[in-house]
Amino acid sequence: MSQDADYKLLVETDKGKPGGELLRRYWQPVALVSDLGKRPLSIMVMGEELVLFRDDKGKVGLVGRYCPHRSVDLSYGRIEDGGLRCLYHGWLFDVKGRCLEQPAEPVDSKYKDEIRHTAYPCREAAGTIFAYMGPGEAPLFPNFHFLSAPDAYVYQTKIHHACNYLQANEGNIDPAHLSFLHSFRKPLQERSEQAQKLQNVLIQNTRPKVGIERTRYGIRIFAKRAAEAGKNYVRVTNFVFPNLGFFAGDGGQRGTGGYSVHWHVPINDESHWRYDFYYHRSEPLDKADLDAKQNAEADATYHPHRTPENRYLQDPEEMEKFSFAGMGRNFPSHDLFAVQSPGAIHDRSREHLATTDIAIVAMRRMMLDAMKGLEEGKEPPLVIRSPNENVFNDIIVMGALLDETQDQNAYCEDIIRSGDFHAMKV
Repeated sequence: MSQDADYKLLVETDKGKPGGELLRRYWQPVALVSDLGKRPLSIMVMGEELVLFRDDKGKVGLVGRYCPHRSVDLSYGRIEDGGLRCLYHGWLFDVKGRCLEQPAEPVDSKYKDEIRHTAYPCREAAGTIFAYMGPGEAPLFPNFHFLSAPDAYVYQTKIHHACNYLQANEGNIDPAHLSFLHSFRKPLQERSEQAQKLQNVLIQNTRPKVGIERTRYGIRIFAKRAAEAGKNYVRVTNFVFPNLGFFAGDGGQRGTGGYSVHWHVPINDESHWRYDFYYHRSEPLDKADLDAKQNAEADATYHPHRTPENRYLQDPEEMEKFSFAGMGRNFPSHDLFAVQSPGAIHDRSREHLATTDIAIVAMRRMMLDAMKGLEEGKEPPLVIRSPNENVFNDIIVMGALLDETQDQNAYCEDIIRSGDFHAMKV
């Protein structure tokens, strides 16, 4: 198969496409809990037009947008009597897609029992609504630590991206860009002295030695840079199958024990939502500060203020005096520019991958292999069926100074064996 054909498989996520069928084997975030008010919400996920609603008993449902009777838009429907009622003829659907009533049909009609509308199971966690949109029995809901953390220790938001989900997800596993895109010419006041010291390492040492380790959950990525005498600054990030990135990002937290997650969910092939989660194991997050950062960069509908039309509000004076990119201090805005500017779907014939792109190459191959396996009837990686598999102490997220003779793989294994599995961030 040609590279172009491979890439087409990777970026197409509609139902029936190999990439779309793969993503549908996993629980995916489809909205923030705060998105869903008293009225049904029209959404699109992986090319499917859907309606999200909370019934009058508090249960969340995700159903096809168009009524199976005469295709009227159910997002205008009434929430009542245990379900969502179509305005046209009063057909009533519950969260499982069962037709409960057809009030215009004869009293003794059993036709409603023959109707089963498209519906997907939903789950609420970390202020977010997740859905399983695949066939058969849903896998276990992933027991990532941030998804079960008390509310004070996890923050969630999202931002709209006008590009394919894959090229944005690849940005999570590209350690080299930290030395450029996210660098600042002046210290950030909110950073500790040690954090600023490590930021200086990123700026001064622009040639990280990048290595990967394939794991049961995806890929562990090491970026090693020479730091002070006898020390290396080692940053460990993770590609978690099929569309997540775990990395040491401050999210407003200080010290050890915190990390960030980007979860990229297609709207269609040319746009997606990036769901961001900030987590700390022991320190409550400053949510007012995080809200302020979000509001400074996006509107109330989570669409960014910085766009191609306004050239991402790039400021030449800022480029001279403060930041490398001239696009403010918010990393998500920097990332938005970098992943959107190649176009809605990146033309891979224009790219020339380099040594630091080793994780991107590995991730693409892993995804293609999983698609092929799925067509052969094999279950993809990290489709969790057993509670024993649903433990993620092996996802190590850290930035740490290690002795230059210290083996980074062994260091991570020691953390896993010790049980101190939460993020190490200095």
